[in-house]
Amino acid sequence: MKYKRLFWPALFALVFAARLCHIDILWAEETLPLAAAAQMLHGKVIYRDIWFDKPPLLPAAYIAWGARDGFPLRLAGALYVLLACWLAWRFARGLWTRREGFWAAALLAFYLTFDIPSSVMPLAADLLMLAPHLAAVWLAWRGRSFWSGVLAGVAFLINPKGLFVLAACAIWNFSALPLLLTGFAIPNALAAAWLWQQDALGAYYDQVWKWGRIYAGGTFVTHPLVNGIARTAHWMGFHAAIVLAAAWFCLRDSKAERLRWILWAALSFAAIALGWRFFPRYYFQLLPIVVLAGARGFALLRPRHAAILALLLLIPFVRFGPRYALLAYDLAEGQPPHWIDVGMDQDSRAAAALVRQISAPGDTLFVWGFRPEFYTYTRLPAASQFLDSQPLTGVPADRHLTESHPVETQSTREHRAELARTHPTFILDGLGPFNPHLALSAFPDLQPWLAQYREVTRTRLTVIYKLARN
Repeated sequence: MKYKRLFWPALFALVFAARLCHIDILWAEETLPLAAAAQMLHGKVIYRDIWFDKPPLLPAAYIAWGARDGFPLRLAGALYVLLACWLAWRFARGLWTRREGFWAAALLAFYLTFDIPSSVMPLAADLLMLAPHLAAVWLAWRGRSFWSGVLAGVAFLINPKGLFVLAACAIWNFSALPLLLTGFAIPNALAAAWLWQQDALGAYYDQVWKWGRIYAGGTFVTHPLVNGIARTAHWMGFHAAIVLAAAWFCLRDSKAERLRWILWAALSFAAIALGWRFFPRYYFQLLPIVVLAGARGFALLRPRHAAILALLLLIPFVRFGPRYALLAYDLAEGQPPHWIDVGMDQDSRAAAALVRQISAPGDTLFVWGFRPEFYTYTRLPAASQFLDSQPLTGVPADRHLTESHPVETQSTREHRAELARTHPTFILDGLGPFNPHLALSAFPDLQPWLAQYREVTRTRLTVIYKLARN
């Protein structure tokens, strides 16, 4: 019994220690909600005063710790993982026994630590939806359909793929579909009412749904089907321990129960395939299912066979475990990480330090490119509703470092005209050094506006402009 009492403190300690290794790093997927939350804390209204292309609960979550980076951000991430593991434990324990519960919690914590850092570290839309996804399906299984629907609605207010969570809940308790839909409608109706009261409902539709439809409607991947097959095969190989354990469970399970798990997995994979991009973080939609089924598979195996299968956990551990040691060493030595993956973040910190040296109280900032971390590092308020350049160029951030073809042009001209009516003290062009075709100076309709500014300095990846005062 003693090891059971130590399980949760040890789990949290390991998860938190891993995240503390990233205390001086911001990953791309967390920078925009962090910047948006900071603007909301200054009294701005999402969508009306801040252009944001994700549902409202994503930036709102960051308000819980004051939209701060560093220690508060990494502590919040560790607590969130602990919550997700607890939900997996409760769900697996309820379905089977405590043994499966401990397996599920441990496996989920492991894969939310030893996976691609840019996916598991940020509390971005796909990861932040994992806990309400688990909770909603768990409550559906328990027959708590109304509250299951409420949590599916919360998931939808974090990520549009929350619709697939609602469908998964229906699989587990279809007979109570009216209650499920009622629960789902309530948080969304409350959110819509608040947005309407703030005169932001129309902007919400344009930014989240209209832009989202345009974004999802075309992929930059040359061969999306081949890419999807390859990435899914890689994911299954990387997660081979739980994939094989889940397969063993499905083989041993009854036909009726097996169908429910297969349908849940199929729905989640459909969400992953939406938009034909297959980014690693999209697979968080599938991870809870495979973890739960894998936990049962491990429990069904004989201890010797389970130990042999668990050796496959060495694949992610060997791949990403040493990086934590290297980051911890750099932190102990007080030096920046020696890691090419964080090169842009290090440049952002350097550029922000230069801006802080020449800024004064009351100064404002505009960022060109997808570099919202500049708002966090400079501590300057945004001068415009646009925290990045996607709505100004029409080129999504998943391709604008190398491509220049816009997916939308009409609203972008209107947005640039709106930008030209603002007068930020500083402009940081974090896109031009990567892609000169999308440099701020490459847009003719912005050149008269940019003429009011002079370049004061630059880093390797950022050009810094300051308003020329008469």
